[in-house]
Amino acid sequence: MLPRRREQELERELDAARARIAELSQQLESQATHDPLTGLPTLDAFMDRLEAEVERSRRHGRALSIVALDIDGFRQVNARDGRAAGDALISAVGKLLARWSRATDVASRTSADEFTLILPETTAADATQFVKRVVLELEVLQVGPVNGVSVSAGIAEYRRGRTSGDLIAEAARSLDAARAAGGGRAHAAAAEADDDAERGHNPHKDAVMALAEALNERDRYTGEHSEEVVDLVSDVARGLGLGDQEIARVKVAALLHDIGKVAIPDGILNKPGKLDEDEWKLMREHPVIGERILRAIPGMGGVARIVRHEHERFDGGGYPDGIAGDEIPIGSRIILACDAYHAMTSDRPYRKAMQHAEAVRELAKNAGTQFDPQVTEVLIGALYGSRQGGSRSVAAV
Repeated sequence: MLPRRREQELERELDAARARIAELSQQLESQATHDPLTGLPTLDAFMDRLEAEVERSRRHGRALSIVALDIDGFRQVNARDGRAAGDALISAVGKLLARWSRATDVASRTSADEFTLILPETTAADATQFVKRVVLELEVLQVGPVNGVSVSAGIAEYRRGRTSGDLIAEAARSLDAARAAGGGRAHAAAAEADDDAERGHNPHKDAVMALAEALNERDRYTGEHSEEVVDLVSDVARGLGLGDQEIARVKVAALLHDIGKVAIPDGILNKPGKLDEDEWKLMREHPVIGERILRAIPGMGGVARIVRHEHERFDGGGYPDGIAGDEIPIGSRIILACDAYHAMTSDRPYRKAMQHAEAVRELAKNAGTQFDPQVTEVLIGALYGSRQGGSRSVAAV
């Protein structure tokens, strides 16, 4: 017969083993019902809940919407920054969705870079507002080398007689329409969007060209300056290895980076001398005004964010927010350097243009303070290449 003390030790060891078995069992159960990368429910768990919510809406006439959300340019992130960066991005997006969801909502990772959310007691209009808030949060999300995340979203609302499969199919069609319209937006009117996509119609292009024309009419120099900056921006963005979708977004931001100047009085905009303190304070508002103008256009949030920060300095001494380094969107950093070079080499009412060599020296001197050093290096290389190869032409947006 074992001594009493030994019995107690064995009992404690047995309790510890039982606790460990229970913990392992719980972990296995969690892994079976939750995605290991994001911690969100698996697709099977999501579908079970969706079936229950559809049945609840059918019985009680309650509102119900689902959202299919896809990360724009995710493949480029994997290709450019590696799978670990892609996994970190997926995990961060999943955590943000969980944080923004209500206790009654369910968010699930339903494919490699796609998430689907169940929003009980929510109309399509309310779901759209929810997604817009999430889009704004994602625009400032920084995960490793990824600064700012753009997503496309499709929304479907339950109607009597629809099944869970019908809802998923409609949300997928809406998501396709959001992608076809350029990404970075939420879409709930699937039929209208599909018609536009079939006709090859891009609503962004119409809005961009209208704004560019308005800027050109308001101030000929500013409009022509913006068009010429687009070329430089495109070369630098490609030199930095940005994906095609991101390059397109940065080019649009370059074309419209001064759109906020439409609200600046002529007396300030065309003043032949230096601006006084009050005039300069008003002029510094133009990036914020430009952001407000662009955010009024669905799907232009990513462009709006770049425009807001295109006067931020790499050392944090810029405006309007005084952010620094990698906090500044890469598109804004590219536009700042390209914009500065073109401005330095152009005649203005208050000064003559610099020579190319002098402007390049200014870029190099201010790398690391005003300008991103890597952007500056690629820009100077692009300028050298363009001078070796001949004159530039304005790139189409």
